[in-house]
Amino acid sequence: MTWQALFSLFTVGAVLGGLAFTRIAADVIVMGALAILVIIGILTPGEALGGFSNPGVMTIASLYVVAAGLKETGAVQWLAMRVLGQPKTLGMALLRVLIPTSSLSAFMNNTTVVAMFIPAIQDWAARLRHPPSKLLLPLSYAAILGGTCTLIGTSTNLVVDGLLQSERGVHLGMFELAWVGIPLVIVGGAFLYFFAGRLLPDRQGVLEQLEQAREYSVEVLVDPDGPLVGKTIADAGLRSLVHGYLTDIERHSRLLTAVPPDTELQAGDILVFIGAPECARELRHINGLKPAGGDVHKLDIAHHHRCLVEAVIGPDFTGLNQTVRGSRFRSRYQAVILSISRQGRRIPGKVGDIKIGVGDTLLLETGQDFVDQYRYRKDFLLVSALNDSTPPNFVKAPWALGILGGMVVASATGLLSILEAALLAAGMMLVSRCVTASKARRYIDLSVLVVIAASFALGAAMTKTGAAVLIADTIMLINGLSPWMALALVYLMTVMFTELITNNAAAVLMFPIAGAVAEGLGVDYMPFTIAIMVAASASFMTPLGYQTNLMVLGPGGYRFTDYLRLGTPLSLVVGAVAVTIIPLVWPF
Repeated sequence: MTWQALFSLFTVGAVLGGLAFTRIAADVIVMGALAILVIIGILTPGEALGGFSNPGVMTIASLYVVAAGLKETGAVQWLAMRVLGQPKTLGMALLRVLIPTSSLSAFMNNTTVVAMFIPAIQDWAARLRHPPSKLLLPLSYAAILGGTCTLIGTSTNLVVDGLLQSERGVHLGMFELAWVGIPLVIVGGAFLYFFAGRLLPDRQGVLEQLEQAREYSVEVLVDPDGPLVGKTIADAGLRSLVHGYLTDIERHSRLLTAVPPDTELQAGDILVFIGAPECARELRHINGLKPAGGDVHKLDIAHHHRCLVEAVIGPDFTGLNQTVRGSRFRSRYQAVILSISRQGRRIPGKVGDIKIGVGDTLLLETGQDFVDQYRYRKDFLLVSALNDSTPPNFVKAPWALGILGGMVVASATGLLSILEAALLAAGMMLVSRCVTASKARRYIDLSVLVVIAASFALGAAMTKTGAAVLIADTIMLINGLSPWMALALVYLMTVMFTELITNNAAAVLMFPIAGAVAEGLGVDYMPFTIAIMVAASASFMTPLGYQTNLMVLGPGGYRFTDYLRLGTPLSLVVGAVAVTIIPLVWPF
């Protein structure tokens, strides 16, 4: 064994240890390893930076923009509200989660799908009187399983396809993975349907309680031209918001209090909600509601370019001890005060008549540059934007869905490669104004792209120095090793790497090892490549292996053992199905 091979193995081991056991950012660790491999002379700069020009990495970057357009227009949320419905039992609720989530995640970024479904399912669970812990982890697992059905379902599939293109000259079709992905969705979904309710705990999410939150009163208007007119309060999804509750309805100058859930909404109704600041964000994401305050409509800012901001009044605020109306707040700051909280309690009465004091917390609707403009001004002690509070531009939702459909069709029919289709779709999202260029930049996760691209250098070093062949030779020392057993071992190693580090890094590290194993056995490399794709996505046993697992950790109130309880048997079931089917479709 050469010193270069030893050093490559040591570097990979150090990267794995750093990712699994330290809090150092993943992109810093992997880029550091890349730099060392270049400085030592194991890789040339061109070899080390080859991942940054890989088609898979560029496709992922383009799909971030496509996902941004779908999220900004509320397209996914629009679909979610129609497919979830009103199931009567936990079993039917699980089906309503599993089927649309796995279907959508086959064509969209898993993270986007889960992010859009989480608030809808929290509200849903409250209305159904089911704990969110019974539904949110199955949501993540369904998104993971659905992603195995198509080439664009997960970034892992695109990364491995990029490796196949650059090293083998092979390109997978859009639906080629469906041969194994669809059986995994069916079997894995059936397992979740029958066992998730039994194995998952009855636990509430880690949500901020209204009694301990900054409390506001928020008024919204039922849009006369919107889809909520004629619907009951319950059917409109307004009965059990996560962060607030409906108190009154103002209708034709009459105040309706303690309204029952079967009350039908009428055009022009003013709904009064009380709750935490996030309540206003929730209401903004419901199609058919708009702000009721008269001053809001005087803001010279497009509706879908606005956001919600909290600002704490400082001692140098120019309108101290004046009413909101007298301070000319809207014209001075290009912002409208929706509600005011004092010492954690909302101040009743009309906002315009309230006198502003030091320490008051204002809930504002304003432009997206307000935080940057006033963060360091003495008027306010603290200024912070509420995450994801910009209302979706629902008018553009059909455009976004049409662009996504066009991308899938163009790629599936072979008219365009997946990279070309993704680039064209991203450009169409920008041209059609489904998402602005500035927002698209914010949606692109550069740290993830850097980790993926830099990980290619580790795989290249293992291939160039012979370290991958050494590991493969060690695997093949097992007596009587058949191709099927070797496939199972490669699958198992990939799953272990995925649970410890990230799915994309695991796939890149295992790719050269799998190729060397196939070569050593004298069989085709494709079954091993497909096994890596599936195994690198099949992260069910920890919250760290896959981002969607981490996203549901807090909202579902989960503990580490919950992932093991449901994820371990699911991993065994998925692994058994995958290892059985893959050689039948892609023979050795």
